[in-house]
Amino acid sequence: MAGGEETAATTLEYTPTWVVAAVCTVIVAISLAVERILHYAGKYLKKKNQKPLFEALLKIKEELMLLGFISLLLTVFQERINKICIPKHLANHWLPCKKQSTEETSSSSTAHFQSFFSAFLPNSGTGRRLLAEESATASYCENKDKVPLLSTTALHHLHIFIFVLAVVHVTFCALTILFGGAKIRQWKQWEDSILKKEYNPEEVLKTKFTAVQDHAFIRGRFAGIGKISALLAWLHSFFKQFYGSVTKSDYTTLRLGFIMTHCRGNPKFNFHKYMIRALEADFKKVVGISWYLWLFVVVFLLLNVYGWHAYFWIAFVPFILLLAVGAKLEHVITQLAHEVAEKHGAIQGDLVVKPSDDHFWFHRPQIVLILIHIILFQNSFELAFFFWIWVQYSFDSCIMGKVGYIIPRLVIGVFIQFVCSYSTLPLYAIVTQMGSSFKKAIFEEHVQEGLVGWAQKARKKGGLRKAANDSNQVGPKESSSAVVQLANVGKKESAMEEGNAGIIEAATVSGGPK
Repeated sequence: MAGGEETAATTLEYTPTWVVAAVCTVIVAISLAVERILHYAGKYLKKKNQKPLFEALLKIKEELMLLGFISLLLTVFQERINKICIPKHLANHWLPCKKQSTEETSSSSTAHFQSFFSAFLPNSGTGRRLLAEESATASYCENKDKVPLLSTTALHHLHIFIFVLAVVHVTFCALTILFGGAKIRQWKQWEDSILKKEYNPEEVLKTKFTAVQDHAFIRGRFAGIGKISALLAWLHSFFKQFYGSVTKSDYTTLRLGFIMTHCRGNPKFNFHKYMIRALEADFKKVVGISWYLWLFVVVFLLLNVYGWHAYFWIAFVPFILLLAVGAKLEHVITQLAHEVAEKHGAIQGDLVVKPSDDHFWFHRPQIVLILIHIILFQNSFELAFFFWIWVQYSFDSCIMGKVGYIIPRLVIGVFIQFVCSYSTLPLYAIVTQMGSSFKKAIFEEHVQEGLVGWAQKARKKGGLRKAANDSNQVGPKESSSAVVQLANVGKKESAMEEGNAGIIEAATVSGGPK
């Protein structure tokens, strides 16, 4: 009887109104506080003209909205999921832990959950409520000689894991961009010294010849072991990512190659500022969780079977990808040095490399960003899974595994986070500019908006003109001219994304489109 009264008291019908009002007040206050923080953070970024970071903040809001929707679905369909029953023999295969008695497992996990959160939720009835619902669900399926598809406790734990995963991923991405950006900003002194040298009239008027083999860039990238064998060049690139991944001679040469290829008419172009804008624009892509990343989560949860140690082997995926990406980016610089060194012995003026998509995987520099996205997410997933198991089931849980498997996972996770922040991300920021095209971040914000507006108006005007010509049944000459105009508009609009040196020169010199 007493147990029945306690169960009835947990419903909203028998809960004091002041308790309901107090809980709602706290929840609404916390939600509004978070919303206001994000709002003022967005206003601050807009005030500082940080549109890429503002868009990244909007991406974070989208992820939070997605989490809220997932939470709503799990809550609304919880009762229906609990009443889905499956045969008992199906529930005894592909288990993360060896099968134990249900009462022992439920009581141990719930007891640990209560002990951890007791400091935050004193006198909480969460554990009792979960056990009561679990008992009701089990009895419903037992009457059919079956077991629940997913128990209330397991559904609740899955709910928490998804939230922890998203929070850890966003946090780690922000830290990576923060530390990587700090490393890139150290290169500003190189940019300032180059611009100061270019502004010196004596340096500009001086005619000089460069001995290619004696150039610091060539000596560091070609004249050593890389000249002997392609395999040794790859080995040099592999180890180079861990020490002095980008030197001043690398920065100076790659910067000049970019300017001479994409904006020859503007030698005063601030390459460092462009790199920072491009990196901030890429941040909004990295901070999100794409569909293929959610697919990875599902596959891992499927393969997390007892004895397979999937959580251990999965830690090597981002580790191997990180080393491969770093070695490839370093090798792109080496290839640029080889192209110049093999063709010239001495040249008039400065050493100039030629950017090309041919140096990248599948001729697409964008693949590097996708791989970095996968690396950061999988590393976040690994660490989030570790801390979630620790908090939810204790360090001694069978899912956690032996210490011999735990320590390498943590070491690899910390190593990935450090190397990605201080080596791989800065390498990505400069090396991916060595493609055949440039990014729209090459334009200042007001120039980007002007070009986009101009292209849209031109497309609209061309479309209206073509529609008028078609309706009036004009001859083939007028019709073909309209098609040519539309094609030209398409080319001009794509120039902002794919690269057109003429437009850049006009835009960067005049300060915007006319």
